Amino acid sequence: MVTTAACAELPTSNDAIIRAALDSGKPSIVDFGARSCIPCKEMAPILEELNRELTGKANVLFVDVWKDNSIGGRFRIQMIPTQIFFNVKGKEIKRHMGFMDKQDILKELKVLGMK
Repeated sequence: MVTTAACAELPTSNDAIIRAALDSGKPSIVDFGARSCIPCKEMAPILEELNRELTGKANVLFVDVWKDNSIGGRFRIQMIPTQIFFNVKGKEIKRHMGFMDKQDILKELKVLGMK
């Protein structure tokens, strides 16, 4: 499991946690970043807030690809941060590279079926 100080309240993610989120029947965002990446640091409080606000509605996960670089390869991460959005069936629907604000994340999750 990955632990980062920047995302202390955010569930950290390895393959099993990601799989559980994708199998949950809820839309999910997985943010692939690193604790020392500046845009990632800027996104950390947004993701932590969304994680608290969306409990039971959507999954918000963080993966530190510098601590678990094999997972970055499996998800074909080319730059960080990269956000991958999954629908309620666990299918990847959209990728975004770079900083993403709270409203844009919420908009994407609603499109994917968040109630």
